[in-house]
Amino acid sequence: MVGVGFGVVLKYQITGGTTGQTPGLWPAKTSVSLDAKRDTLILFAHPRCPCTRATFEELNRILAQCQGRVAAQVWFFKPSGLSGWSDSSLRWDAAGIPGVTVKDDIDGQQAGLFGAETSGFVLLYNPEGKLLFKGGITGSRGHAGDNAGESSIVSLLSGKPALFVQTPVYGCSLTGECKAPAESKSK
Repeated sequence: MVGVGFGVVLKYQITGGTTGQTPGLWPAKTSVSLDAKRDTLILFAHPRCPCTRATFEELNRILAQCQGRVAAQVWFFKPSGLSGWSDSSLRWDAAGIPGVTVKDDIDGQQAGLFGAETSGFVLLYNPEGKLLFKGGITGSRGHAGDNAGESSIVSLLSGKPALFVQTPVYGCSLTGECKAPAESKSK
């Protein structure tokens, strides 16, 4: 029984979430800003997904290594009509990362344009609007540390080729119920 239980937990930790169709070129009807001089990194997040905390640790590491070379935005899913719903400790964590702009994605409209379906989904576009990378920046659900997504983005931002241009993303459904306990909005 213990072995079966361990297997179920392990499978959950290493099974990536779903992604939709991500455009290879910047979508014309988005309200997400494309930087004209630097690459643009977009991270879509569920404000109550504890798996995404590790993603923010990785984002912080990426930005520390690539200071000034990328415009970073975090878009939090927020259902319309629910004030305070996206206020969480995760939002405060994201806002505390130097160089990150935090926005609300009302009803997941922006996420839908970019094919984001799982919290922690990261995209990197160049200033001309060409997709360079899509996927996750953690090696498994809720675990920070060296991984293919982080290494690939750092390589791309350093002007080097990336080993991977797509990696699995680990997190809760972006627009659905998060199966983990809700985060508190106090910090």
